Amino acid sequence: MAGRRARIRPQSPGQGRLGPGPSWRPNYDLRHLNSPRKGAGRPSVLLDMRPLQGPSAVRGVGAYARGLLKGLIRAGFDSNLTLLLDVAFDAPALPVGQYRVAGCRRRGHGQLAAYEDAVALQSDIQRIGPDVYHAIDFHLPGRSPCPLVVTLHDLIPWAWGGPRMRGERFRYMLFLRLLRRADLVIAVSNATAEDAIGMHVASRQRIRIIREAADRVFTPTPDASGRVKDKWGVDGRYLLFVGALDARKDPHALLHAWTTARITHPDLKLLIAGAPGRQAPPSMSGAIQLGRVDDEELADLYSAASCLLFPSRYEGFGLPCLEAMACGCPVAAFRNSSIPEVVDDAGMLVEDG
Repeated sequence: MAGRRARIRPQSPGQGRLGPGPSWRPNYDLRHLNSPRKGAGRPSVLLDMRPLQGPSAVRGVGAYARGLLKGLIRAGFDSNLTLLLDVAFDAPALPVGQYRVAGCRRRGHGQLAAYEDAVALQSDIQRIGPDVYHAIDFHLPGRSPCPLVVTLHDLIPWAWGGPRMRGERFRYMLFLRLLRRADLVIAVSNATAEDAIGMHVASRQRIRIIREAADRVFTPTPDASGRVKDKWGVDGRYLLFVGALDARKDPHALLHAWTTARITHPDLKLLIAGAPGRQAPPSMSGAIQLGRVDDEELADLYSAASCLLFPSRYEGFGLPCLEAMACGCPVAAFRNSSIPEVVDDAGMLVEDG
């Protein structure tokens, strides 16, 4: 912060992917910040971590952000990092590292918020002075005074024609336009890269495919069934779904698969981990909704599950499938978008018709 190292609390076991962060109200002048440090001939990078301060924190983008930061710290690159956070929100739980923190403040809401953020972000980058700005969500500057790297998770509003996508296209129209100015686009899957090329938002020469990875916490855990029983009172075999019950995740197909499985296994339960989301149906007819869970709890749920059901109609990557397989959990999913890249022959893929 403003010429001195940020004091950020380390992440605790209870503050995993779906846990809250500590309260953070820094007292410093946002107009001044020393230039990021440069070491060992490496460029200084401004990494936009604001997705960890909003709804994305409990979704795949949040998992990606935390995993990326952990990886950069392990690689010894953290001394060249400055993290961009919004001082108007609580700070997320972050791992200990040699990075610095730069503050910004956003007041925009409504239809013009994206345009206001693009203008303000351009000023932030000029003020902070990094060699490279790396965006991991939809926050892009109107003009970047330095090379711009963007992690592209998906182009679902344009690639998938499901309900409510017209509004999503309008909401992210500016992002799509600014994405064309990126110097480098990191696509998390070949499917996402092909979407970007097909929509002419990035050339093949400017795209690099770097797939996501499951966090190290996702490994088969001994006595997972006992902990699942102690925590949620669930005994016996169960199917698992992880994520929000958006229309794209097809909750009706999820219920149909569970109902079909119960014909031969009548005691089989269905557990749903994660916040339901705004598009969730009013009832999931007998399923056990666990709400938000942290990564350690999720690893137990995967390890003890009979199968992960993942009836998504479109994915940029499909991280829950990879996490489940890392825990030794069988996966059944639809054969579309990026899912075959992730699951391949290790799970059961069915057509989504």
